[in-house]
Amino acid sequence: MRFTQYHPVYLHHVAAYLPEAVVTNAHFTRINGLASEWIIERTGIRERRKAAPGENANTMAIAATRAVLAAAPNFAQESIDLIVVGTYTPHDTIFTAAHAVQRDLGINEIPTVSISSACSSLLNAVEIVEGYFAMGKATRAVVVVTEHNTAYNNEEDTMAGHLWGDGAAALLISKERISSEDLHIAEVITGGAAPVSKADEAVTLKPVEKGIVMPFGRDVFQQACTYMARVTQTLLDKHHIATPDLTYLIPHQANLRISKNVTKALGIDPERAVSNIERLGNTGCAGAAIGLAEVWDTLKAGNKVIITVFGGGYSYGAMLLNK
Repeated sequence: MRFTQYHPVYLHHVAAYLPEAVVTNAHFTRINGLASEWIIERTGIRERRKAAPGENANTMAIAATRAVLAAAPNFAQESIDLIVVGTYTPHDTIFTAAHAVQRDLGINEIPTVSISSACSSLLNAVEIVEGYFAMGKATRAVVVVTEHNTAYNNEEDTMAGHLWGDGAAALLISKERISSEDLHIAEVITGGAAPVSKADEAVTLKPVEKGIVMPFGRDVFQQACTYMARVTQTLLDKHHIATPDLTYLIPHQANLRISKNVTKALGIDPERAVSNIERLGNTGCAGAAIGLAEVWDTLKAGNKVIITVFGGGYSYGAMLLNK
C-alpha cells in the first residue's frame, strides 16, 4: 500500500528508553552451550538489554515518551491530540501501551491507538498519524514503539532464544513545522506480504504456547533482504536520490547480516547504515527508532535518511526523512 501525502508532516524529535540490565552472549553459552563467536557470526549480536522486574511494554513506552518531551521544550505536552503505540509484546491487551501513555500524560478524550504489524509497526504508526492529520482530526502526535521481548522469549530455544532485547522509543510528529530542526517526513511506503513463502509460520508469538519462535529463520532472512532493499530502492528512485546522497540508512535491527546484504544490494556504503543490534539485540519495532535517536544530534541541513523495516507475518516498509 502507498499513502499519498497531501500535507507536509514533520518529525520534531525522537528519544529512546533502554533498560539498564545488560545480557551478554555468555548467558546463552551457560544455558545452551552456544559460543559467543557463533552468535556474533550469525547475527552480529554481542549483548542485549533486559527489562527489570516491574518493567514492561507499558512502563517503557511511558519512559520513552517522558524522555522525548523532556528533550523538546517547544512541543507542549498539552498540545498532543493523538497517541499511537506499536508493539507485538503487550503487557496488557486491554489497557494497552497507548492507554498507559495517555494516562501518564493526563490528556483525556483524544484518539489513542495501539497497533501491531510485527517489526514494521513503526511505519504503520506514522501512516496512521498522516491519516489523522490529513483528515483534520489531529495536529500533534506522539508515536511510541515499545517491545518487551524477554517477557515472551524462551531462552532455551537454540534457534532464536538469544536474539531478543527490550527497549522503546518515542517520536513527536506535527502537522506544521515547529522548528527549523524538524525533519520533513517526505514519504512512507508500507505493505503486507502475507501470501509470500512461509509468512504464516516463519516467526510467531503465541502467548499461550511457547512465546516467540522462529522455525524458519532462513526464510525470514531472505524475505527481509529482498523487501527492505526493494522498498528502499523505490523511495530512492521516486525522489531522485543517488545512493551517495543518502546520509543514513536505518534498517530494522534483526540481524547484522541482513543489514549488510541490503546495503550491498543497494550499493550504499556500509558505514552509512545505522546499527545497534550488536549492543541491543533485536528490539522489534523499536530498533530502527532507537537507531534514529542515536544519530539525531548528528543530522544537518540537507541530510536525507531512510528507515527500512521488515516484520514477521510478513510486513515491510520504508520512510524518507529530509532535514
